[in-house]
Amino acid sequence: MQSFPVFLKLDGAPVLLAGGGDAATAKLRLLLAAKARVTIVTPAPEAELAELARTAGATLISREFSTPDLENKKLVIVATENEANDRGIAEAARAAGVTVNVVDRPALSDFTMPAIVERGPVTVAISTGGAAPVLARQVRGLIETALPKNLGDLAGFIDSFRGAVKSVLPTATQRRKFWDRFLSSAAARQVLSGDEGAARRDMLALLNRSAAGEVTGRVAIVGAGPGDPELLTRKAHRLLQEADVIVHDRLVSDDILDLARRDARRVYVGKARSAHFRTQDQINRILTEEAGAGHLVVRLKGGDPFVFGRGGEEADHLRAAGIEVEIVPGITAATGCAAAAGFPLTHRDHASAVTFLSGQGREGGEADIDWRLLAQARHTLAVYMGIDTARQARTRLIAHGRSPETPVAIVENGTLPNQRVIRGRLADLPDLLEREAVASPALIFIGEVTGDPIARTAETAIERLALAL
Repeated sequence: MQSFPVFLKLDGAPVLLAGGGDAATAKLRLLLAAKARVTIVTPAPEAELAELARTAGATLISREFSTPDLENKKLVIVATENEANDRGIAEAARAAGVTVNVVDRPALSDFTMPAIVERGPVTVAISTGGAAPVLARQVRGLIETALPKNLGDLAGFIDSFRGAVKSVLPTATQRRKFWDRFLSSAAARQVLSGDEGAARRDMLALLNRSAAGEVTGRVAIVGAGPGDPELLTRKAHRLLQEADVIVHDRLVSDDILDLARRDARRVYVGKARSAHFRTQDQINRILTEEAGAGHLVVRLKGGDPFVFGRGGEEADHLRAAGIEVEIVPGITAATGCAAAAGFPLTHRDHASAVTFLSGQGREGGEADIDWRLLAQARHTLAVYMGIDTARQARTRLIAHGRSPETPVAIVENGTLPNQRVIRGRLADLPDLLEREAVASPALIFIGEVTGDPIARTAETAIERLALAL
C-alpha cells in the first residue's frame, strides 16, 4: 500500500483553493459538498467558478497567490494548471506545514485525490496513488453500476436503529451478528426497493426475535458458474461477502473462494466419481445444523445449482426442516463452456434444439435416456459427467441413427486459464477421450454446431445455393 487511505472531516474547516479554471471548479464542487469553508485565489477566475463561489458563499480573491493566504488553512488544493505556479504554491504550503494536493502532479502532492462513488453517507474512494487516474475512473464506473442507488437510504435506516439495537443486544459480538443478519434480510431489501414502512415492521420483528434469543439462520444455494470468477452473478458475489459459512464443492475454484469474507468458515464437501468426501445425507445435515445455529450459509456449487447439482434435493430438505432457502442461479457449465470454446449451442442453420443430459444414472450407472429422440439431426447434446460412459453414448446414438461423422467437442476446464478444447467426430469419441487423457471437469458436446466455424459457414452457403437452384 503506497498511501494510507483516510477520510478527512472538512465541515467548517478553512481550505485554500488556488486556481480558476475547469480543474479548480471541479475541486470546488467537492470541497463544497464536504462543507468546507473555501477561499479561492486566482488572478483570472472563469465565469463558472465565479458563479459557483458566489452562490455557495465561498470567498473569491482575484489576484495571484501570496504566502499569507496559507494562514490558518487546514488544507490547500492547487489547480493553477501552470507547473511553475503549482510548484511554488506547493513548496510554500509545505514550508508552512499545510497539507497540499496539486491537481495531476502527484510528485508535488502530500496526498492524491481519489475517484469517488457516493451514495448518501456511503462513500467509496478509489486511488492508484496518482499512477493512473484514468484507471481509477474506470474502476469507479464499475462500482457505480454495482452499488444500489438507495444504498445511502440503507445506511440512514441502520443509523436510526443503532440505539435500539444497542439497548437490546449488549455485546459487540451480538450486535455484529444481528447487523449481518439484517443486511441479508427482507427488511434490508425493502429499504433498497423504497418500501421503508414495511422495512421498519420487519426490522422490529427481527429485533424482537433476537432479543428473545430466537436466532435462525438461512441457506443460500448459489451457483458459482463454470469456473471464471468474473462470471459470478452480482448476487452470488454479495452473498459470499456476507456468509458466515461456505459449504463448497470440488469444482469451485480458489479464485472464487478468495472473494468470500475473510473470516467466513469454509466446509469442503467435494465429490468425485467413486470418491465422495461427504455423502448427500451428510451435506444435508451440515446445512441444517449450520443454519440452525443462526448462520448465513452459502451452499456454493459449480455451474447452476439446479442443473445436475442436486440443488433441488437440498432445497427440499431444508424447507422440510423449516429453514429459509434462497436460490441464486449461476451460469450453467454447458452455456459457459460452449461460449468460452467459441461455438453456439443452437444455430438457425445447424441446430434447432439443445439438450443437457447426465452421462450417469442415479447410482453411478448408465442414465435412463431416450436415445432415439437424442439421435435426431440438428440437435445439440451437452453431456455432463460423460467421460466414463462415452463409449455407450456413442454406440447408442449411432445405433439410433445419428451419423458417425457428427462433430463433437470436448471442453476441459472450461472458462479457466488452462481450458482445453478437443474436436473430433462421434465415431471416434471414446478413443479421443482416452488418447487426449481428458480429465474432469469436462463437458462433451455433440452436434453440428461444434464443428469448425469456417466449415459450418461453407456448408450453410452450399445448402442455400442448392435450395436456390
